[in-house]
Amino acid sequence: MSLPKEPRQKMINIMYLVLTALLALNVSSEILNAFKTIEESLTNANVIIQKKNTDIIKSLQNKLEDPKTAEKAAIWSPKAAEAQKLSDEIYAYVESLKVGLKKEAGLTIKDGVEHYNDHDLSSTTRYFLKGANPNRGAELLTRLSEYKNKLAALDPGIAKEIIPTLPLDLTIPKTSSIAGKNDWGYAYFNMTPPIAAVTILTKFQNDIRNSESQVMEYCHKEIGEVELVYDQFNAFASSNSQYLMSGEELVITAGVGAFSSAAKPTISIDGAVLPIGPDGTASFKSVAGSPGLNSKRVRISFLKPNGETAVVEKDVKYTVGTPTGLVVSTDKTRVFYKGLENPLSVTGGGGAEKVNVSVESGAATVRKVGPGQYAVNCTQLGSVILNVNDGKSTSKVTIPVKRIPDPIAIVGGSAGGNMSASVFRAQQGVIADLRDFVYDGIKFNVVSFYVICTGKGFDEPDFEEVNGAKFSGGASALIKRCQPGTTVTIGEIKVSEPGGGTRKLDQTITFILQ
Repeated sequence: MSLPKEPRQKMINIMYLVLTALLALNVSSEILNAFKTIEESLTNANVIIQKKNTDIIKSLQNKLEDPKTAEKAAIWSPKAAEAQKLSDEIYAYVESLKVGLKKEAGLTIKDGVEHYNDHDLSSTTRYFLKGANPNRGAELLTRLSEYKNKLAALDPGIAKEIIPTLPLDLTIPKTSSIAGKNDWGYAYFNMTPPIAAVTILTKFQNDIRNSESQVMEYCHKEIGEVELVYDQFNAFASSNSQYLMSGEELVITAGVGAFSSAAKPTISIDGAVLPIGPDGTASFKSVAGSPGLNSKRVRISFLKPNGETAVVEKDVKYTVGTPTGLVVSTDKTRVFYKGLENPLSVTGGGGAEKVNVSVESGAATVRKVGPGQYAVNCTQLGSVILNVNDGKSTSKVTIPVKRIPDPIAIVGGSAGGNMSASVFRAQQGVIADLRDFVYDGIKFNVVSFYVICTGKGFDEPDFEEVNGAKFSGGASALIKRCQPGTTVTIGEIKVSEPGGGTRKLDQTITFILQ
């Protein structure tokens, strides 16, 4: 028999339980947004795969009508049709679970847009593990297992070659929960945000469509080579979360929608080529490292239906937070540049949604562009002092403000030297080229310059002033007179700066025409 507790101790215990519950409910908006992104990507992929499967059925029908393939098609077409029927049934069942869960979380529809409490952890638990039907989680596992078994029963060859490679994995996911280690439904749905649970269900639907596709393609193969034309491809790359704590696992999934082996996809992350799974996707796993903004470059290449190679490159960005303290990062450089939207990343123990950034001193403005992401525009050189607060702590950060480096003025890709007279006469004007700058896409525009011609073809030096970047008016006439032996000098070059203003380049270009 336990000893009676003092009233004060009882109150402490109650307060602890309440605090624990509140912490469990404090799901970061970055995590919820990440699930929304993944769910949308999977939904789009499901549409594309479904179209592909419909095309296979049409092709099978054509083979039934073709005397050369009718005999084999009569054997395999019904099996493919049965695979489609089984898949449609289980897909619809999973869809009904998604609708039921959303209703449990307070679903309303306004102007055709769904709204529900996507962070109410208890609603998922009630719907799958408690409430009117506390066995929904176990029932889902049973239905998915039966689906795999029915696909295997269609044909011994399917059971042997296809079933072991299906993407529909029904093993219990890894969990720190003791109860979840032996309970499939508990591991997936206990205290899970509704948006995460919906994403899990959409993932199962994606597995179903890909399983259906593999069985259908096997049936096709047994009839003979099948010609499929896909008019839609969707290269996708997504992460398990946009906000991680140091040491947590980062998972990036990338692939090509409407996957066919004929597409021959190649997927790499930061230059490392990844193995392609049977469903056309690749998975990359790593441990979240240093705090602040991080990114992985995903490169996906595949063959389009017309035989051309398509390449899609995406930066999968994620933020690594810290249990305590603020982390402020200027992303690519330790300074700000005048006239640019300088990126700034801020993370802290309170979560990026609670971060506030303001200017204490200096000529600058701050604009929030995403969770934990800001753009700082500085209008004067010197420095700017920022106040950063994450709801737990406050920090002042002083960042120098510098001028963007001068661009290099070039004509025909060259900044002077020898050039063929005919090549020079074909040039349109002067370009300001900002090379090796930390940010891409920053442009200067040439606003004026002088052209001076001497040597062959010119008894005395001749010159023209040009407003703009092109050789126009008198300058164009001057260029046409140039020939081998002419020396052309371009100077007093002025350019417009990003963010406004002009500057004169400390550069003179000289060409000796050949």
